[in-house]
Amino acid sequence: MERGVFITAKEVAELLGISKSKAYAIVRELNEELSAKGFITVAGRVSRKFFEEEFYGVAG
Repeated sequence: MERGVFITAKEVAELLGISKSKAYAIVRELNEELSAKGFITVAGRVSRKFFEEEFYGVAG
């Protein structure tokens, strides 16, 4: 499967072994940070690069 630009809440849930509702909360929080920085966001998805940097502390 090709890794896209965005990671979905479903992927976050599977990756972290958490419920979908918790994954949606994490995605929502990350999107709020991006929105505050002036970026356009998509509900239920977040930039894969931003997720990896913010959640794992790993640069692309």
